Amino acid sequence: NSPAHYKDRVPGIEAIEVTENFNFNVGNALKYLWRHGMKGDPVQDLEKAVWYIQREIKRLKGENKK
Repeated sequence: NSPAHYKDRVPGIEAIEVTENFNFNVGNALKYLWRHGMKGDPVQDLEKAVWYIQREIKRLKGENKK
């Protein structure tokens, strides 16, 4: 399954080919940055990217530990 919003940003490269080289949070942030403006609300995609970036910053600072 190769939706256009994951493969049309950079011809010949799918988002998954890039994101799978990063951890979950960074990969998801990249995914939302990659597709913003191509599927649904671009602002919402950017907000989701920020959310994953903030989560990764907290993880690196050790703030996500329960």
